[in-house]
Amino acid sequence: MRVRGILTALLTGCIVIASLAGCSNTNRSETSDPGTNTATKKTKLTAIFVKHSLTKDVNEMKWLTDLEEKANVEIEWQQISADWDQKKSALFASGEIPDLLFNATKNSDFVQFNGLFEDLSPLIDKSGTNIQKMFSEHPELKALATQLDGKIYGTPKYKGIWPSSTASMFINKTWLDNLGLQVPTTWDELENVLIAFRDGDPNKNGDNTDEVPMDFNPMGWDFTPKLLLGSLGLPLSNGVTDGYFTEDAQVKDFYVDDRFKTLMQFLQKLYSENLINKEVVTQDYSKYQSLARGSGTTAKVGFTWGWETSDRVGNELKDQYVTMPQLKQHADSTEELYWSNDNYYQNYGDNAISLSAKSKNKDAAMRFIDAFYEPTVSMQVLFGGMNDTDKGIKDNGDGTYQVLPPADSSLDPGSWKWTSTFADNGPMYIADDLKSKLTLGTDMQSVLKEKSVYDDLLKKADPQTNVYPQVFMKYSMEDTNAMAMNQANINNITDQKWAQWMTTNVDIDSEWNEYVTSIETSGLAQNLEIRQKAYQEYLSTVK
Repeated sequence: MRVRGILTALLTGCIVIASLAGCSNTNRSETSDPGTNTATKKTKLTAIFVKHSLTKDVNEMKWLTDLEEKANVEIEWQQISADWDQKKSALFASGEIPDLLFNATKNSDFVQFNGLFEDLSPLIDKSGTNIQKMFSEHPELKALATQLDGKIYGTPKYKGIWPSSTASMFINKTWLDNLGLQVPTTWDELENVLIAFRDGDPNKNGDNTDEVPMDFNPMGWDFTPKLLLGSLGLPLSNGVTDGYFTEDAQVKDFYVDDRFKTLMQFLQKLYSENLINKEVVTQDYSKYQSLARGSGTTAKVGFTWGWETSDRVGNELKDQYVTMPQLKQHADSTEELYWSNDNYYQNYGDNAISLSAKSKNKDAAMRFIDAFYEPTVSMQVLFGGMNDTDKGIKDNGDGTYQVLPPADSSLDPGSWKWTSTFADNGPMYIADDLKSKLTLGTDMQSVLKEKSVYDDLLKKADPQTNVYPQVFMKYSMEDTNAMAMNQANINNITDQKWAQWMTTNVDIDSEWNEYVTSIETSGLAQNLEIRQKAYQEYLSTVK
């Protein structure tokens, strides 16, 4: 069986490698630059870009062809929009990869395929002037890029203009007004409002059975009642999907925290009162979105979570909804309130570009890599080209810039961004001084305005003790494998239990201790130990 597996892997690798034309050991000729009358020659390089499924052919992006021209390189692009994790295993195992890999590597790849990727540190020191400037202005980005062995195998990315929270709570203000109600400020008030939504025909269409008082997306817990853990003094952060957080510099998991039990008891009560969408456990994200879009101007959902109102409920209904501040549990509750601080998750990223150790043209490759980190280029990476073809950004001619509305009027600004450029999957450094010079699109202006209600709570989360810096944490291959195996066992328990507790009348208190013990013995204790060690190592790099 082992021989058969090896032969299968080799065969798969050959197929994948054959499809990835022009890997790093390909003979590259130097060609004259057709754009000049000089003897200057372009260096040919190969590259893979793992892109969003919406993103168009990168060869149609004028800003990118201009960048290649400026860096005096000619890139042969291989574009991947699906199944990259399966494809890369065979490709990396072959040892033959393209010169450049965009959005294609993880920290674990550098350990598993030791020697396959170039240490970029000497090249950055030699000629990476934009990256050097980025590291100087944001030293934490160098820490983010540096692996446990002290080397840099992938350059980071930084936006800095995204909000520090992923999710917002939205409530239908029109429904509240129709029923003569105020925006709730506590869990108790929320329950009463949801009962009124259930019984009072708040959308005024003559049918008091078509309203869904509360809805959320169960996948990942980003847009879910998880955020109400902040009502109980639990400091969530950075979009960690498996429940990990830090409190007083200790790594914990909310799935075994008594405050999670309190939240589940509240949700169980709401569900039993028919206040939560009965399909909430089984619906996929598309169903979750379509339900909230309602029917024309008739809304169907009263209280929910999402990124931004138009994204969540559509343009026809967005004006009916308002962003709701964090709730207290009870009117007399004294717990510190938090909102999930996702600044690292939203604004920092690792391994934007990696370089093959076998590349024959490392200096040219670094010249191209570094060009992406020039701030005005980075703006185009994120929002689209600053030219009459791409129509992504306007240069106002006075040192200021403006993100343009979609050139395709059938697309919303977010979809246009993902269609027309690398967007969030690209390498970038949006320097802090650009924040006052760049006018964002209407979607991002709306996002920042809506999420401003959480600003004060976000500032309360101490980044040294109460913000979990997942993107900065480094693990050995041994630790990575151990955590993955443990987490699979843990998730088998938590995924089943939270759904069961919410949708049945089981006594959660009577099951709690056994539930906690089962998770701790399924690998949580080891995972917390590994994560605590990595967290302490991270803290040592930023003090």
